[in-house]
Amino acid sequence: MAVCEILRLGNPKLHQKSEDVEKSELDDIKRVIDDLHDTIIDFRARHNFGRAIAAPQIGVFKRVIYMHIGTSIPIINPRLLDMSDEMIEVWDNCMSFPDLVVKVRRHAGGKIIYRDQDWNQQSLVLGGDLAELLQHECDHLDGILATQRAIDNRSFALKSEMDKLERST
Repeated sequence: MAVCEILRLGNPKLHQKSEDVEKSELDDIKRVIDDLHDTIIDFRARHNFGRAIAAPQIGVFKRVIYMHIGTSIPIINPRLLDMSDEMIEVWDNCMSFPDLVVKVRRHAGGKIIYRDQDWNQQSLVLGGDLAELLQHECDHLDGILATQRAIDNRSFALKSEMDKLERST
């Protein structure tokens, strides 16, 4: 268990696609989950945000997400299903570029199926913030960053300027 360095925007490794976890790798993945936990807790203390982190953000290219929203939810080999036709626009933030937000379109809802850390199949119905969050994290597993999903060339802002954006809309 350790706080790991988070790969930052510009690091080409962030565009690498992650591989599925095999059941035989579960013991190693549990250590990765512990590292993701320590890393997100440390990040939150320093930046005051962070609900989930994907393994590629710490240089582990396996399909693992660690979500910490009141409770800890390790998500292994996630698959998004039944995504709604309805889209929402959100200002997306990311631990790999903590001072930048990007306006993106995401599906308003859907479903995710995954394995938990005991290799049991689980599912969650997604809506609102949870839908946006898990789409963002699944993108990381596919080597896609929010910057690549920007709505247009005016969809970028520094976090320190967000209050100005909110007043202008």
